[in-house]
Amino acid sequence: MMELKKIIKRMNWLERNRQMDSMVSDELKKKYGISSARVREGDTVKVMRGDFKGVQGKVTKVFPKQARIGIEGISRKKVNGQEVPVKVHASKVMITAFDTSDKNRFKEESING
Repeated sequence: MMELKKIIKRMNWLERNRQMDSMVSDELKKKYGISSARVREGDTVKVMRGDFKGVQGKVTKVFPKQARIGIEGISRKKVNGQEVPVKVHASKVMITAFDTSDKNRFKEESING
């Protein structure tokens, strides 16, 4: 596990950005013509694998240095009682709805995708 953390930490921006890609739902594939996209804050995602399989929620925080995301409704309690988000790897989720507030996002993805 420690080796994986070191590998992710030493990645350059492009490699780390690729780690933040996630698969897209069938409806969005048909609409935008892309099979994967970078997860951003505000996107609605569904967890496909792991302990929280089936949970759906909005992305509240993105942790690019760790290649993880925080999802609304998935948290754990610390010993002192504080609630902290559980960090889920972006490859373990499926994007079900995009945050459409940024109009340039889809222009970039159609060029790159």
